[in-house]
Parts: sequence; structure tokens; C-alpha cells
Amino acid sequence: MNKKFFISPSILAADFSCLGEQIQKALIAGADMIHFDVMDGRFVPNISFGIPVIESLREKFKDTTFDVHLMISEPERYIQDFALAGADIISFHFESTYHVHRVIEKIKSFGKKAGVALNPATPSFAVKEILDIVDVVLVMSVDPGFYGQKFIPSSVRKIREIDAMRKENGLKFLIEVDGGLSDENLSNVVSAGADILVFGAFIFKGDIQSNIFLIKQELEKFEKT
Repeated sequence: MNKKFFISPSILAADFSCLGEQIQKALIAGADMIHFDVMDGRFVPNISFGIPVIESLREKFKDTTFDVHLMISEPERYIQDFALAGADIISFHFESTYHVHRVIEKIKSFGKKAGVALNPATPSFAVKEILDIVDVVLVMSVDPGFYGQKFIPSSVRKIREIDAMRKENGLKFLIEVDGGLSDENLSNVVSAGADILVFGAFIFKGDIQSNIFLIKQELEKFEKT
């Protein structure tokens, strides 16, 4: 059976003066979902946007999957707010809370898909005990906090290790990769086992439709194998 890949453009790299228009262009070009990088200035050294942005865009893009990545401390305090704002996938960082199981359960209690993100220095085996209850494992291929950083090559090994655990245990969670993705490393990331691909600057810095077309062309090679 052909494998399906998902393109998730990160609006952190978009032009906020015409955000709705840029999201629309990405969706028309074939993006499968929209990625929201929420930063609090504590867990990461930057502040981005929060619930009001997601709420306002949900009204405009009612049928679009909102892939919300919480780079915040104590995510358990805000799960309900992001769920009610319109998130479909809520990912939080393994390193951001003492109560990983509890946060996953809280996300699922609102009928949302739960994702756990790993910083580059966090080993793959850290999530071994929760792989049977998560929907997404998000591998950070840069240190979180800023877009436009260089892809960390060791991320490919981590993706491969998580994919091996998935196959070994017959699990269905998806592997998402976020940070520094481009046409130069896409092949390696997909070959290692990635399913959801987050692109920021590579999509939004330039012609959005042409950039997504280039990604889709590369992914077709793997979808047909």
C-alpha cells in the first residue's frame, strides 16, 4: 500500500500582515494541515502567538487540520484553552512537564490527537513508555524557539530509532519532523520513517505554491514505492 505523507507549513515563517492569504495559498497548493508554533518565552527564548490567533483562523479555515505545537512550560494548564480554540492535534514537549501521561490523557479527553515532542538532545528511548498512547511523536530537528535554523543531522538517526520502535510494537502513531527541513534533507528524513513534515522558511520565503510543488514532487517518489 502506498504511504501517505503530510505537509504541515509552519506559519511562524509566514508574513503576518497577510497571514490568511498565505495560509490559503499553501492549502490550495496542497498543504495537508497548518502548523502553529506556540512559544511562551519561558520554555523557549521567544514569544510567538497564542489562542486568539488560532481562534480567529479557525473561523476562516473551518475544515483545515490545525497542528498545534506547544513550546510552553506546564502545558497542562492550557490544554483546554487550545482545544476549545480549535486545535486538532496538540503536541507538547516531553521536557516541559513532570506529568506526561496526564497531559496526554487531558488532550484526548477533549477528543483531540495527542503529540509528544522531543528536543534534539533528548534521546528517542525517552518516549518508549508512552508510544502506545500517543498519536504523534514530534522530532525536533533544531533547538526550538526560532525558525530558519540549520537542520541537525543526528535527527535522522532519532527518526529511524522511533520508527523501529513503532514497527517492533505494531503501533500506529505518526512521526512528525520540525526544523530546518528543505529539499536537501527531505529524502533522508522520509527514508528514516517520517510521516508529517513541517516546513517553515522553505515554504513561506519565496513563492509558496512553487515551493510546495517541489516538496510534493519529491514525496511522490516515496509514495509510489
